[in-house]
Amino acid sequence: MSSNPWEWDEPTWRGKVEAVRAGRSLQPERWPNGARCAVALSFDSDHETNELRDGGASVARLSWGEYGTRRGIPRIRSVLDRFGAKASFFVPAVSALLHPEEQASLAAEGHEIGLHGWIHERNTDVPPEAERDLMLRAADTLEQITGVRPVGMRTPSWDYSPVTLQIARELGLLYDSSLFADDDPYEILDQGEATGIVELPVEWIRDDAPYFMMNRFGAQRPYTPPADVLDIFRREFDGAHAEGGLFLLTMHPHITGYRSRIFILEELLDYITSKGDCWVATHAEIARYCAETAGLKG
Repeated sequence: MSSNPWEWDEPTWRGKVEAVRAGRSLQPERWPNGARCAVALSFDSDHETNELRDGGASVARLSWGEYGTRRGIPRIRSVLDRFGAKASFFVPAVSALLHPEEQASLAAEGHEIGLHGWIHERNTDVPPEAERDLMLRAADTLEQITGVRPVGMRTPSWDYSPVTLQIARELGLLYDSSLFADDDPYEILDQGEATGIVELPVEWIRDDAPYFMMNRFGAQRPYTPPADVLDIFRREFDGAHAEGGLFLLTMHPHITGYRSRIFILEELLDYITSKGDCWVATHAEIARYCAETAGLKG
């Protein structure tokens, strides 16, 4: 096969496109208890693994990750508790091993702990057998720490290798939350075959990192005022509410957990709950409801 895309034959480019594809929509006609829309709040607890993943040893950047667990998580938990909201925390296994009490207590309070790689590795940089081993070890680690076997995954950096879906199927996962093909839940197709796995789609628009990431030695600099980010998130929610769909938000404790940013979560939840007709639930609860409503079989 030529390395030049313009020289690929049709089976080559079509095969790349159809390897992992969106199947039927799983947006239900109605949400539980007559709710107008579903709200899935997620927090990627990367903590120190952002630096470790790259083989780095910057004490400053490791301390930035530590901020996520020391200050970010407590502030986030306080807001969630105030509104009685349950959320999903996607945790690299190394983060869980560094902070086991955090994961165990979150799970005990009814929040979900989901797969997020071993050390926040990039799946496409890892050999297939190593990726499989890391994902299986990560699932075992989270289960040992929380007492609950994870039923869903979010790949680190939303990175999908050619074997990621195969491994998810081997694990018998209920859902994935790493892909972009829709606003609302859908079934993932594997080479055209229905997998029975629910996709809860993500989007960089609904993620705090693109607006607030900072890299002293790179080109990344925060460029969006927090009030503007709140406005973007609110407009995304309004669209989901109007269409009776899913509003899924991704945040990071070491990014949103600051004094000047935590109000985004507070005001957004206040706005959502003031509607009186939204179902705020974990990713697992929403995926399970969609699967059961659609009669999905893995």
